[in-house]
Amino acid sequence: MIEAANLVRRYGPHTAVDQVNFKIGKGEIVGFLGPNGAGKSTTMNILTGYLSSSSGTVTVDGLDILDYPLEAKRKIGYLPENPPLYPEMTVNEYLSFVSEIKKIKKDARKAHVNGIIESTALGEVSKRLIKNLSKGYKQRVGLAQALIGDPEALILDEPTAGLDPKQILEIRDLISSLGKDRTIILSSHILPEVSAVCQRVLIINQGKIVADDTAANLAKRLLGGNQILVRLEGSREDPQLEASLRKAPFIQNLEFRDSPEEGTVDVVVAADADIRRDLFRFLASSGMPALMMRSMDMSLEEIFLNLTTQETTTQEN
Repeated sequence: MIEAANLVRRYGPHTAVDQVNFKIGKGEIVGFLGPNGAGKSTTMNILTGYLSSSSGTVTVDGLDILDYPLEAKRKIGYLPENPPLYPEMTVNEYLSFVSEIKKIKKDARKAHVNGIIESTALGEVSKRLIKNLSKGYKQRVGLAQALIGDPEALILDEPTAGLDPKQILEIRDLISSLGKDRTIILSSHILPEVSAVCQRVLIINQGKIVADDTAANLAKRLLGGNQILVRLEGSREDPQLEASLRKAPFIQNLEFRDSPEEGTVDVVVAADADIRRDLFRFLASSGMPALMMRSMDMSLEEIFLNLTTQETTTQEN
């Protein structure tokens, strides 16, 4: 649906976006992450056609956004971090105004706006002035304007910025429902939100894409494979315990850790595949029942910090 190929954007001697490449298919919800100044907002502005690239191309459903700007932009709805709202208008007036700008046919305009008001749950405030709405409702109005014209792709920049926890959940649920039949690129500094909504993440740092995968696959890559934390009876000083565990042919590495539970020890078991079932059977047959077992996953925050810090350190060296 959206493809960026060799995107470069320079501001004088400064390269804000440096050879960025990615593809996002129809129906995907992708998180677009990066530290401040990484080139994230610049890339999003290029994708929407608000900013031209110094070189490289962006295609939307096969249309080059520079060669076919109107056709390509009709396929994209954009919610910037600060929604472009007119506070002296009512919600209904504003969305009707946006639909006129986007050249929705006059005889279809009212029904189109009413359908979007219903889908974004704005019905009870549709006749109120925007300036009198809460932050959460203003974000909904911003989302609603992005939906005018029924675009096939949505680009959302910090859609939950400044919202309270309840409002964040409401907007998150709304985005999930919108993603059932649309491509969505979601940028947010609230990483648990990205984990909850997005199927895949793109991470940009210093103008370059440093990761493009699911969070689970990135965690496995950074951890060096599958790691399982298992709690056993015993002590980390017991050589017999380690010798017994080493007999399992599928275990590649062991690391003993102190356990918060008296009389037990935690063991991190590493392998190149999911060995939970084999490990459970092995421990049971060896008289070492697992008191606790879980996969060791990295949170998206840990993945983000690892990749962006690692990349920054490499650049400095």
